[in-house]
Amino acid sequence: MTTTVRRLLASALLIPLLAIGSLASPASAADGQSAQGGQDAQSEASRHGRGPADDPTADIKDRLAAIPGVTITEEKPTTTGHRYFLATYTQPIDHFRPWLGTFQQRFSLLHRGYDRPTVFYTNGYTLGTNPSRTEPTRLVDGNQVSIEYRFFTPSRPEPADWSKAGIRQGAADSHRLVTALKRIYQEEWLSTGASKGGMSSTYFRRFYPDDVSGTIAYVAPNNTNVNDSEPYSEFFRTVGTPECRARLNAAQRELLVRRDRLEARYVADNQAAGSTFKTLGTPDRAYEAGVLDVVWAFWQYSLEADCAKVPVAATATDDELYAWFDAQSGITGNSDQSLAKYTAYYYQAATELGAPFFDVSHLDGVLHYDYKELYSVRTFVPKEIPTVFNRNAMPDIDRWVKREGERIMYVYGGNDPWGAKPFRLGRGSEDSYVYTVPGGNHGSKIEQLPAAQSAQAVAKVLEWAGLDDPNARSLTKSPQLIPDFGPLDVEGQRLEQERRPL
Repeated sequence: MTTTVRRLLASALLIPLLAIGSLASPASAADGQSAQGGQDAQSEASRHGRGPADDPTADIKDRLAAIPGVTITEEKPTTTGHRYFLATYTQPIDHFRPWLGTFQQRFSLLHRGYDRPTVFYTNGYTLGTNPSRTEPTRLVDGNQVSIEYRFFTPSRPEPADWSKAGIRQGAADSHRLVTALKRIYQEEWLSTGASKGGMSSTYFRRFYPDDVSGTIAYVAPNNTNVNDSEPYSEFFRTVGTPECRARLNAAQRELLVRRDRLEARYVADNQAAGSTFKTLGTPDRAYEAGVLDVVWAFWQYSLEADCAKVPVAATATDDELYAWFDAQSGITGNSDQSLAKYTAYYYQAATELGAPFFDVSHLDGVLHYDYKELYSVRTFVPKEIPTVFNRNAMPDIDRWVKREGERIMYVYGGNDPWGAKPFRLGRGSEDSYVYTVPGGNHGSKIEQLPAAQSAQAVAKVLEWAGLDDPNARSLTKSPQLIPDFGPLDVEGQRLEQERRPL
């Protein structure tokens, strides 16, 4: 029995229950906690059967403002004819106990038209506040709703109960916002995201599989067993050429061989920047943790052709090595001030997502600390925040993708270390695909695939968006409707390639 049939049967069974109100979404009790504007809209709807949000002839700003719980904070101009809004949406701190209170979650809306598909985007981190477009939004010439992941500031309750920062709560955030905005956008919806955003878009589908018609998840890791380091070690043993691997390993080791000189510069530069190291403990630990990251960061953000730019350990000057270290890991990257921006990520990694380990035997004799202890994500979470790892979270997602996942597309980079543990499809996966960009890094896209695969993937995205219907405005049959790569796409690409822990 296919998952589609199963869901149809489930829906048939649920309809009578829904009719008598015995089922509700986890956050239904919080839906009534909305702004006065939302209450006014509800009153209008009760008098006339419709509200401003439901009027297809109304201006998008008026419709958006009339959605209960939405507060528009700013409209920014664009040069492309789109409308762009920054807003907040009232969310429960705990979707399963909504009486515990609410917080304001930021989101943005790039409006193209009521008759266009809508792409729901999460990068899994802080919201970018400039107009931008993801690849799927560009492909379908659609609207884009982008959400800030909960507990990334300012979308964080005060005080913060970190036990509410997990994937189940984040998926419910997405569900409530998408459901609310479907009053305005009634064409097909897609979801997308890259890296942690690709993971988040998968988790959203796991718990609310029918909210969108399809998901395009880019470079999404799937770390189901945190004790299994072999896939990552195998990646670093085989990626690129032997010459490139040797050059990278030698440069990394040299950063520790010259530690007495280079770390003194590191300490001075961090003092000048006002950096502190309460989380990692000491500048020495922070320096070593940064060095442990340089080879991973190279393959995450660079291409094999960039091996020529890696300093040659035997002849490189201190300046050259230090500049390369800064380019890969960032001189202030492990300071309290830098890490604070990513506490919500490190917390999730320490409690649900897991994190990679790999062989570093080429650094034997020059490390000051136990590698697994220092490189553990728990090291990067402030000590006052407790963490307990849930070993069932990722296996549950993995099983769902293999047994029930529908209309999901995964795109990976062949040289991206985060792809060492990818999502894989199973017998129950329907209309789902995995593509790999040869030699690609953590910024891999559909357009970088071999031509035949790229065409196949684009056609599938358009189909899921409802644009393959001959009676609809079809991008397939009208290629001139596909927008050129422009300012919105440049900004979207910049946001997705911004250096983050994941």
